[in-house]
Amino acid sequence: QLQLVQSGGGLVQPGGSLRLSCAASERSLDVYEIGWFRQAPGKEREAVSCIRRRDGTTYYADSVKGRFRISRDIPSNTAYLQMNALKPEDTAVYYCGAVGRRNMGQPMCITDDQEYWGQGTQVSVSS
Repeated sequence: QLQLVQSGGGLVQPGGSLRLSCAASERSLDVYEIGWFRQAPGKEREAVSCIRRRDGTTYYADSVKGRFRISRDIPSNTAYLQMNALKPEDTAVYYCGAVGRRNMGQPMCITDDQEYWGQGTQVSVSS
């Protein structure tokens, strides 16, 4: 069973930066796409950014384009989300999600398609 272990997050002032990490356990070769999703209180979980493991194709939600950057390090099986120019509306629990090869040819970063989830980490943006 693939496991995703998250790190990073915390409290930051508006305009600040944070970096999230998501490390995949063994069987990471089964991962086709990995990314971040977030859920604010009272709202549904939404896609933030995803990256395809092999070719590095990326997806960003309109709300984070130009501010967030996703990357992956294949040897360490780790994905990163660099979050800059953070806003209060970015406050949420951020979850790492991943899908396997069955998603080849499918649209990227669909919340309901995720097969594996990390434990979640709180990101709070407040002055």
